[in-house]
Amino acid sequence: MKSEEKISIIIADDHQIFRQGLRTIIESDPSMYVAGEACDGAEAIQLIEKVKPKIVVLDIDMPKLNGIQTAKILHDNKNPVGIVILTMYSEEDIFNNLMKLGVKGYVLKENAASDILAAVKAAAGGKHYITPIISEHLLKLIENEIDSNTIAKKLTAMERRVLVLIAENKTSKEIADELHISYKTVENHRANICAKLNLHGSNALLKFALDNKSLILS
Repeated sequence: MKSEEKISIIIADDHQIFRQGLRTIIESDPSMYVAGEACDGAEAIQLIEKVKPKIVVLDIDMPKLNGIQTAKILHDNKNPVGIVILTMYSEEDIFNNLMKLGVKGYVLKENAASDILAAVKAAAGGKHYITPIISEHLLKLIENEIDSNTIAKKLTAMERRVLVLIAENKTSKEIADELHISYKTVENHRANICAKLNLHGSNALLKFALDNKSLILS
């Protein structure tokens, strides 16, 4: 296969050893080759404009311009290069922002060795590739997504009242005084709410209530 028929790739990562390892893995596949390397986002953009690769593999954490900023510039400039992101994060917000920027691949760095070839091939074909472990994580987030109807269906009227007061950052004692019930009853309600909304951890309920305050108080 001639080089011009291969998938041309630029690797952008600020760790040289990691870049070398990734290059070795990529070039073990005869259908692709590394056309260049960059150590930061700014250098990556310059290289992309010069080399015009099919795919760029961007680390999300880089100096000068990080992977998200680099992807946004490429998106805003309508650059046709396919973007594969390497990340240490599986957070939903980061993932959603990158998908809006047209990113085709989302690979967890710890799984790069096993996933990068599949991600590059998918992106080169205009398809999406997401590291399986991230896919599972995101699916769980979607399954656990809460809306006002879910809260209304799952919680009793008293539990909803308790949740409203938690969203107002009131303590169990303050809630007990306001609702004229015992402290122990409030704690039981809190435990029941956590069980019904699948919340785990000592501060999970408070975090949930504050994060969803506008929904709960609406």
